[in-house]
Amino acid sequence: MNKDPSFLNIDKHKNYFHYGYIVLLTGIFTVMGALGFGRFGYTVIMPSMKDGLGLGYSEMGFLASGNFIGYLIFALTGGLLAVKYGPRLVIFISLLIVGISLFLTGLTGGFYDAFFLRVITGLGSGGSYIPVMGLISSWFAGKRRGMAAGLLVGGTGLGLTATGLLIPRILFYFGDGGWRYSWFVLGIIVIFIALLAHFTLCNDPREKELYPIDGYNCRGEKKEENKDEKKGLNSINHLYRDKLLWFLGIIYSLFGFSYVIYSTFFTAYLTEGKGVEEAVAGNLWALAGVLSIFSALIWGLFSDYLGRKNALISVFLFQAVSFGIMAFSQTMGGYFLSTLLFGLTAWSIPGIMAALCGDTLGPKMAPAALGIITIGFGIGQFIGPGLSGLLLDYTSSFTAPFLLSAGTAFLGGVASWFLQLKTNQ
Repeated sequence: MNKDPSFLNIDKHKNYFHYGYIVLLTGIFTVMGALGFGRFGYTVIMPSMKDGLGLGYSEMGFLASGNFIGYLIFALTGGLLAVKYGPRLVIFISLLIVGISLFLTGLTGGFYDAFFLRVITGLGSGGSYIPVMGLISSWFAGKRRGMAAGLLVGGTGLGLTATGLLIPRILFYFGDGGWRYSWFVLGIIVIFIALLAHFTLCNDPREKELYPIDGYNCRGEKKEENKDEKKGLNSINHLYRDKLLWFLGIIYSLFGFSYVIYSTFFTAYLTEGKGVEEAVAGNLWALAGVLSIFSALIWGLFSDYLGRKNALISVFLFQAVSFGIMAFSQTMGGYFLSTLLFGLTAWSIPGIMAALCGDTLGPKMAPAALGIITIGFGIGQFIGPGLSGLLLDYTSSFTAPFLLSAGTAFLGGVASWFLQLKTNQ
């Protein structure tokens, strides 16, 4: 069968539902399972799990860091494997790893086996998230890429919403053992998402005899790749020498460090630091999740039309304000405002970074490029929870960790100002 999509009539493109939207929808569920459940389910479960295992904040912080160790290890590897074997296979296997390890986390009896399983979950999260973010660059081009990446990252918000609403109810129903059942439920859901990804994802539009969405002009002619995308098709080796890529990695590390402190200790701060009920804290976390779904789309469109650089600066500054408010607030109004600002910007930076990789290096190399800059992201996420847990145990106050988070986010905005991008980026 002819795999060259150029024979397709433009009228057909205008009048049928493009399969790329199926890939996008499955990708959203993939991100929900890999990050929304695999990583941020821990935020809501952590206080009960801490009491159940008799651990301190330092140990719980290192459990979060264990997840990021795994994520860091497989972030680069997953991107490279996706280039070699195709994203679909890598995503499927990685999601299975996430689902099984989440389920087994409910059976842990102490710090070391819990730490090991959090590392394994991180491996699966990195192995599914990086390839699916790169995959979207193959299916969406031009002015649609930032929008698609933003929607994809919105899957994290879906996961936050689901865990914020579901987990407190499981904890209430099952009592002291509720945290174990919470892991069981999340694990089973992610296994079903893995099966969905296996049956619906497609590595390349050409397999369906299609152009990428926005990959052809009004006459049905394939749009020219920009010179940066053509450059990105040459080899993997040149990626490691790309100075822009490494600078993006530094900026990404600042986001990883700052946001993970806020997200890891959000529920613990409200329930144990401020005496807020678990259900109320869960509802605030769910609110952040709902808002983050729309924020991913909003900031993706913002970056498409007003530039990736301007979007990065704006997001970092909004988050710095959010984290600073949480550090000093003593009222429910302050907690709400902080949650609102965080939710409106939460997962926009990963989407912008994914779009930047597609812009600069082309869809074929996008997974590998995203894997490289995610090294910085993973390092920031690894250091953040452990250091914050130590600060928390040492000062017996949540103020220092949240102030550190706010200062780092502000630094990210300053660093983004020095990005040297083309005007349309």
